[in-house]
Amino acid sequence: MLFSVMAAASATCNVIVITDPSGEDPNGAAAGSMSFANNMFQSSFIMSKNDGYAMLSGGEGNGTERNYAIIDALGAMQHGSSPAAAAALASGFDGIRLVIGGPSMGAAIGGDYNAYLVVVDNDGTVRITHHEGGVVQLPQGSKGAIIHLRNSAGNPKMGTADRVRRETAVNIGKMIRDGYPATYIVGKAMEEVAKDSGEKYGGGAVNLVSLISTGDMFVPKEVNTTGYPMDENYSKVCLDCGWATGYPDAENYNVCPICNHELEVRSATDVLINEITISKDAVSVSVYGSDKAGLSDITREVVKASVKKYGYNASTIAGSINKGINNGLIVGVDYVEPSDLNVKPDVRAVGVYYNPLPNGRTSPAWNLPINSIVLTILGSIQTAIGFVLIVLVVFRTRLLKSFRDRVS
Repeated sequence: MLFSVMAAASATCNVIVITDPSGEDPNGAAAGSMSFANNMFQSSFIMSKNDGYAMLSGGEGNGTERNYAIIDALGAMQHGSSPAAAAALASGFDGIRLVIGGPSMGAAIGGDYNAYLVVVDNDGTVRITHHEGGVVQLPQGSKGAIIHLRNSAGNPKMGTADRVRRETAVNIGKMIRDGYPATYIVGKAMEEVAKDSGEKYGGGAVNLVSLISTGDMFVPKEVNTTGYPMDENYSKVCLDCGWATGYPDAENYNVCPICNHELEVRSATDVLINEITISKDAVSVSVYGSDKAGLSDITREVVKASVKKYGYNASTIAGSINKGINNGLIVGVDYVEPSDLNVKPDVRAVGVYYNPLPNGRTSPAWNLPINSIVLTILGSIQTAIGFVLIVLVVFRTRLLKSFRDRVS
């Protein structure tokens, strides 16, 4: 039944880019999918972490056919098929398309598609060719890309796909020639497609060397809805304390409400590029224990800000997270201890394990730095002081009455 509900799921833009077929560059191969259509969930940009390849899917066929094609192609890849042989299986399913590839194996597209193949030779020559139907491949060991694009029904920019597909392919070729990493190129290609063709809803992207995915950052929140518009701003972030908020709420803030620092505006494609690109300043943050909306995003920003200021220290990262909880920045989870974090400086990664709060509470109980025995003693003292005050009030009243009696 799930397949029929999601029948509209169909990426109309698939792009895969390989800039370093040796696999040595941590950002040397990437891929992504998006569409104007609904239901652009992660099934449209699957990544195999074991074998380092992506499988992008889409087409005019129904969701059931697409899922069967994916299953068959995944099985073929597990049994050692080449990307071309696995992608060719899409032709057995009406209206379905598969794009498969990885840094060391090249890439291929098969089934029902309208795409450009980009090949960049070692001397800088860029060759771009148009293809429809059958199987087309980027040879193993080559730098290049495959980009498919069609306009979805109902897209107000219907009729732009042919031009945008060609222009984006040319720009991809230039960026590969000029030495940009694949993760950056995929993000910029998605930005161009989103703005110029209207096929703009996530979807998401993957880094096929470092095995990083945007996950559910841009996918729809509910079935039969669109994902995040990749041609718009995504968030505002405080680089000092890590406070962040997404749009449209971000419209209400010009400075950080926590530390009063300026906020940095980040577009959706900038966030996508940062999320899948490995750099000396990049931190991969994984969040476990709660699927509360927005928790992963804000935790990432807090952890990244903490690492930037204090380094990969479990105690300081935990302190930054707990400060965020105290400030109301992080809600619905309990305070964390350093033991709740999995910090791996060698791969620039941090895992955060939360415990959700019970009964729908948004913040944990106050953690007062005073022993309960001390509070009991203070309570007793306060009670004693209260009695003394009462006695003094009574004594004062009687003293005044006695004084008045004598005067009179």
